[in-house]
Amino acid sequence: MKKVYLNVSTDILHYGHIALMKKAAELGELIVGVLTDEVVAQYRRAPLVPYEKRKEMIAQLSFVKEVVKQDTLSYETVIQQYRPDIVVHGDEWRIGGKSRIRADLLKLLDVYGGELVEFPYTEDEAINVLESTVYDRYAVPEIRRGMLKRLLGLKKSLRVLEAHNGLTGLVVENAKITTEDGMQKTFDAMWISSLCDSAARGKPDIELVDWSSKIDRINEIMEVTTKPIIVDGDTGGMPEHFVYNIQTLERIGVSAIIIEDKTGLKKNSLFGTEANQVQEEPEIFADKIRRGKQALKTKEFMIFARIESLILEKGMEDALHRARVYLQAGADGIMIHSRKKTPDEVFEFCHKLKAEYPETPIVAVPTTYNTVTEDVLSDNGVNIIIHANHLLRSAFPAMQKTAECILLDGCSGKRADQNCMPIKDVIRFIPVEMENQ
Repeated sequence: MKKVYLNVSTDILHYGHIALMKKAAELGELIVGVLTDEVVAQYRRAPLVPYEKRKEMIAQLSFVKEVVKQDTLSYETVIQQYRPDIVVHGDEWRIGGKSRIRADLLKLLDVYGGELVEFPYTEDEAINVLESTVYDRYAVPEIRRGMLKRLLGLKKSLRVLEAHNGLTGLVVENAKITTEDGMQKTFDAMWISSLCDSAARGKPDIELVDWSSKIDRINEIMEVTTKPIIVDGDTGGMPEHFVYNIQTLERIGVSAIIIEDKTGLKKNSLFGTEANQVQEEPEIFADKIRRGKQALKTKEFMIFARIESLILEKGMEDALHRARVYLQAGADGIMIHSRKKTPDEVFEFCHKLKAEYPETPIVAVPTTYNTVTEDVLSDNGVNIIIHANHLLRSAFPAMQKTAECILLDGCSGKRADQNCMPIKDVIRFIPVEMENQ
């Protein structure tokens, strides 16, 4: 009997999947490869159902001969290990991002005369509704809150972009490209920046926006998105207030907060020593972290300590000392900030801290050294890469230019229109359910 191979990555088995597997089983003895969580997270959302549960689900099907682990998108290892006579797949991958994987598979099969059998992809509105329901589960606070920590366990580094209102949240949620090797690149999470939130309200970045207003803005973003959220907590404020604010963030489904070890009137870090900025005593800041961790109700919510030593030119040893103190107080990770044009001091910090605390997540914001690629940052120990203010900064000059064109021309005609997306495209970008409200 022929040996047939088919891989599965789904969270939920519906009749389309069952029908495909039954057709595959009719061709011979069916081996089903279940993609690991790490592999799935490389090309789409991390699965809600973990690998072992998904494997167990497939193993219950009587027409499946064997269930095995597939720990890469490529079929090369599968071909070497099982040498299937037939590989089965839906026909939807002939075009789009996975077409490269398909082409590579055909070459592997051609070596020994294996066959690729493709069945028509099931087009059914009921299935679309079912899969949409699964997608909506990512927005549930209990699931969304823990997704950042889960992703840190599945991926070498996470890519994060700022959002400062519902519309920019949708941009982060939906932005995606397909690379040459067939991988889909998206943003893993959203950063709620105090700078961007303040600027969008026309206010200075000095902790002027109160927490009630900040939480309203976070809720606005959460209503239309599903990805994990990291909140810029500035200094965290008074410890007595901090513990209540993070309990609110935890309850509504935020994944993490980052607080910086400064005291007094907050000034933007990129001013460095040009502004009068005072670092908090390490033990006092550590106590704020400790009290915050004790106030939490779940293990999923994370508190990151942002260290300003390099910004204020206090040196590497001061930064490392503070990191040790904060981690011992319970911080879930460290954000190291720099305003240098190169990442050298950030990388030095990462290497030295990882030597002592190899599992500690490190966050970097490469605003001033922004030509360094995410791969290089990741290879040097950065686990969360935050592009901290780019949607705001790109929107502002476009809006300013459009306003000037209208003033110059006395109308909002051709020159202004050249800077604008058609209004129909704006409407299409908004989810239908919202549009109809």
